[in-house]
Amino acid sequence: MKIAVVQLNSKDDKQNNLNKATVFIEQAAEAGAELVSLPEYFNFMGSDSEKKNNAEQIPNGETTNLLNGLATKHGIYIHVGSILEKYTEEKSYNTSFIIGPDGKILDTYRKIHLFDIEIEDMPAYKESNTIKAGESPVLIDLPFGKAGLSICYDLRFTELYRNYAFNGAKILFIPAAFTLYTGMLHWEVLLRARAIENQCYVIAAAQFGSTELGKACYGSSMIIDPWGTVIARSPESEGFIITEIDKSYVKKARESIPCLTHRRPEVY
Repeated sequence: MKIAVVQLNSKDDKQNNLNKATVFIEQAAEAGAELVSLPEYFNFMGSDSEKKNNAEQIPNGETTNLLNGLATKHGIYIHVGSILEKYTEEKSYNTSFIIGPDGKILDTYRKIHLFDIEIEDMPAYKESNTIKAGESPVLIDLPFGKAGLSICYDLRFTELYRNYAFNGAKILFIPAAFTLYTGMLHWEVLLRARAIENQCYVIAAAQFGSTELGKACYGSSMIIDPWGTVIARSPESEGFIITEIDKSYVKKARESIPCLTHRRPEVY
């Protein structure tokens, strides 16, 4: 399966963000992509006060209608890293989903772990002020095999991905708007760890560059194989990367080092 990962520097202009994403999706499809993956909050990155005004219904919102049409037009899968989904007047869900080549949403995942952190001398983040946490992991059947959905801060919670691996996942989607500071220290290390320990491909579409005043995203979108090798990486710019992933490589990794079958939970 040929997969493209889009890297964006989304701002608070939703229409401009959608236009940029459309261009990259169409370019990736023309380059042979069968699935295109977008980053977290790809259609809107703005202040907390603006979030509720940019939340949409799923399906039948502006963004889903646009992407449904693009998936159908090009006969591809589109992995929507995340958008704001309407919940209440004050809060939204941070929601990821995959659209099939027929334009229909296969399933939706709402971010389980919310990014509430405060690092000394760094901007504070309190995602729970505006976002309602999801409650359910989601596995989706793709032609390649099962895929586990997650979003950004979920990356730090190993139990979620181990659950996916035990339930047959061959791909882990980890779209993000990772902060510049934590990204420099942790982004690649954690992504490669999730790939290695679960012997899955990791597809990580990321936001890049400055957002609100004093905040920035790390970028460095990646596709990582089940051995933990980075097989494609975005440069320091907007655009897309594309590569082919091989289902037999997952099987080979798991047969070579069958650590998923060597666990001994009864002794720890």
